[in-house]
Amino acid sequence: MAIQNSVFTNPSAFTALRALNSVNRRLDVTQNRVSTGLRVSSSLDDASAFAVAQGIRGELRALESISQGLNNSKAVGKVAVTGATAVSNLLIDIRQKLTELANSSISTSQRTIIGADFNELMSQAGSFIANATYNGFALLRSTGNNVSTLANLAGGSLTLSAQINVDNWSRSLARATVATAANAQSVIAYQFTSLESTVAAALGTLGAEVRSLEQQTIFLQELRDTSDEGLGNIVDADLARESAKLTSQQIQQELSVQTLSIANDRPSTILGLFRR
Repeated sequence: MAIQNSVFTNPSAFTALRALNSVNRRLDVTQNRVSTGLRVSSSLDDASAFAVAQGIRGELRALESISQGLNNSKAVGKVAVTGATAVSNLLIDIRQKLTELANSSISTSQRTIIGADFNELMSQAGSFIANATYNGFALLRSTGNNVSTLANLAGGSLTLSAQINVDNWSRSLARATVATAANAQSVIAYQFTSLESTVAAALGTLGAEVRSLEQQTIFLQELRDTSDEGLGNIVDADLARESAKLTSQQIQQELSVQTLSIANDRPSTILGLFRR
């Protein structure tokens, strides 16, 4: 049987102290959750949940990098589409000039003027192709290369195809001889038609490839959102619940402190036994 009335041993104080320490530990956990907003902020809180969360965070960072790469490639593709569209629009005027040059009834001076207009239009087309460059990539130029971009965590990729024949046929048309009506008619049938079909094919191919990049970017964004939500379910704290617990534990702490104070005062009551 424990001795209750001793100035050396105070079991009640020990009990009250253990209760206070327990309340303080729970209060520390709750305060950490409230301050960080996280239920699991380190491996000390929940080792397995923290390990899973770290893996998801790594995947989220990787998805961000992939999305950035896709956005860069989209910019390359859109610049190329813009350049090809500008050339396509210019072909309307070029065809008009070639048709005028294919008319044998125009005078020599008129042919010279129209020929100069034709050359200026071709120079402008060449400028559009040369300037359709983004971040060092030029899909429309004869020196262009395919652009391959990482598309997912499994290592899959999407590719933008270089449309080098746009530049090749543009140069061929620019070098063509249109000194006579017969020359102009031949150029329309061969170089111009080839450039026109090449530009149309380039617009179709690049448009489809840029759309694929756009759709993959949207998919990755949705995947990131879903993964982020899953991460929150693992590590986020329910702040409304934690707030209620914080209030309760603060009250428990105050009561435990008062209880410990009462228990510590208990030995002093023994002095009353020795007063006369």
